[in-house]
Amino acid sequence: MQAQRRAFTFGLGALWLSSCVGGGGTSSVVSRGPEPGMSPVPNAGFDAWVDGFKSRATGRGLSQSTIDTAFRSAGFLPGVIERDRNQTEFKRTLEDYLAIAASAERVAKGRAALARHRNALSAIESRYGVEAEVVTAVWGLESQYGERRGTVPVISALATLAYDGRRGAFFEQQLTAALRILQNGDTTPANMTGSWAGAMGHTQFIPTSYLEYAVDFTGDGRRDIWADDPTDALASAAAYLSRSGWRKGQPWGIEIRLPSGFNTAVTGRGKGRSSDAWSALGVTTADGGRLPNHGAGSIILPQGAGGPAFLIFNNFNAIARYNNAVNYVIGVGHLSDRLRGAGPIRGNFPPDATGMTISDRQDLQRRLTAAGFDTEGSDGVIGAKTRAAIEGFQRARGLPVTGEPTLALLQMLRG
Repeated sequence: MQAQRRAFTFGLGALWLSSCVGGGGTSSVVSRGPEPGMSPVPNAGFDAWVDGFKSRATGRGLSQSTIDTAFRSAGFLPGVIERDRNQTEFKRTLEDYLAIAASAERVAKGRAALARHRNALSAIESRYGVEAEVVTAVWGLESQYGERRGTVPVISALATLAYDGRRGAFFEQQLTAALRILQNGDTTPANMTGSWAGAMGHTQFIPTSYLEYAVDFTGDGRRDIWADDPTDALASAAAYLSRSGWRKGQPWGIEIRLPSGFNTAVTGRGKGRSSDAWSALGVTTADGGRLPNHGAGSIILPQGAGGPAFLIFNNFNAIARYNNAVNYVIGVGHLSDRLRGAGPIRGNFPPDATGMTISDRQDLQRRLTAAGFDTEGSDGVIGAKTRAAIEGFQRARGLPVTGEPTLALLQMLRG
């Protein structure tokens, strides 16, 4: 079974959670217009590559009509190459990730989305056995409940990346799959839009995953994950999780409390024990209660022994089939818990590398904004906007311009 994005985090869920927020806040604007660099430009080498690909595509059973229609408005997108070349290796801590993924705004929007689509989500849950809150959490992380589905033409994006050659075989496979989707009549080239790397729709499926898992839940003859109506996309995410081994009624994991002196060598994915065995070692729920029995579970410590601890079960692995990043899996799981009414993580997170806590970083953002250097939010996550504000403050004060948050800088602002 192919993982949705095990090696390639191309969906908006991973990219904009990492790079588009953090100092501050999330955007509630649905982006519809073309992105910079995402309009086709002439490129003779690209045109020659497309001619060769068309011959290969017909040999794979794709009709000449499908190919010609798909490429009629397609072209080389320089912005795609720029994005691919300049990806930053974002390494958000779990604390930062959850500050974005389960922010008050995202929880509120998720509960509203649950209520708005309750009938469809209940029917999806009945058919696939995946709880409505879990499906909604995936939707929330992947496209902020459909607000950010991506506007880049998928055929152009995939053809550009396949031609570029850095991961040519993979992207040619995705391009061929995208043409099969068009040949099946599920959508049109104009409607097939997504992220710069070809992840599509409300739930950001790559084309090969779409072919394997997408479903026509509305019964209109099309598996439409791009439409304003998210029903097919939500059902497709549920079908994916179901086929990945989701067990209804079992949590993804629970937050736990470890006893003093706990041997962390027994922690880690794959080191499963029964609840009774963990209880015998002094492990309790986060509020000090006895561990529930949901089958064998493993303990993970995403931010080390000084951060929150989780006992994870089989459903953690089902979400990981969608995206194997630990922060993503916990983000989906925790957001789904919040949508059910659960509270924030109880465990304390350790200070960051600069010695600052999230409260310190939030205070820094508020004080920078009050001083006239707007961070556009105070989520405590240090992103590009906060760094630009720090640089502006440092420049105005005649300080070395580093853009780095520090306790000394915070103290100066407090002074």
